[in-house]
Amino acid sequence: MATTTTPAIKPESKTERVVMTFMNIVVLILSAALISWISYDTFKRIDFLQNHAYMTFQYWVCMVFILDFFIGLFYAPKKWSYFKKRLLFLILSIPVLNMVNMLHITLSPDMLYFARFIPLARGALALAIVVSYVSTNAVTSLFASYITIMLFIAYFCSLIFYQREAGVNPDVNSYWTALWWTMMNLSTVGCSISPVTVAGKIVAVILPISGMIIFPLFTVYLTDYVTRSFKKSGETPKDASA
Repeated sequence: MATTTTPAIKPESKTERVVMTFMNIVVLILSAALISWISYDTFKRIDFLQNHAYMTFQYWVCMVFILDFFIGLFYAPKKWSYFKKRLLFLILSIPVLNMVNMLHITLSPDMLYFARFIPLARGALALAIVVSYVSTNAVTSLFASYITIMLFIAYFCSLIFYQREAGVNPDVNSYWTALWWTMMNLSTVGCSISPVTVAGKIVAVILPISGMIIFPLFTVYLTDYVTRSFKKSGETPKDASA
């Protein structure tokens, strides 16, 4: 599911710039580590709730994410505006799995696996904002952010589909089949493989919706790119076609 990102807040002082850059790097590194760990557990069929090392690591990653939110709030010139724009970041930083485990809350395997990706969604949003921050103009910034989010959606959905469908759905015999299914549904083309689990059916709804939102941006970006190219050359598209 595509999400509109808010512009990164540019640091005002050298200290603030150093702190915020450091936190951005830490958040991105921890997000990459979580992705790698989840990928490994998915392919090896490891029960993450029984993996104490993973649960501990995810807890402290969420704590760093929460710390990053409050550091940004501390430096923000308009704190209430920052809080409203980044509230989703704070919500996605809550260590849901650890709370479920500690409080002995019973959830279905599908719900638990989806909950595992909540911190990763926070990392994906952070990466999208960093990408948009270094872009040259507003359209390129928006385009880069959505492409980043699209890649995360595709990979996360392929992992979920593979983990829940492999061994249950006879048509899903490898991760590459799950990845192919994901890309076909994201492009709204569809394929002959039908999900049989609840999680698979949920992913089958999320992917086409995300594709319908994101792919039209290619047209917007290409139109903007062509327009800017003609402006630099001193021509208009009408002149070129003539």
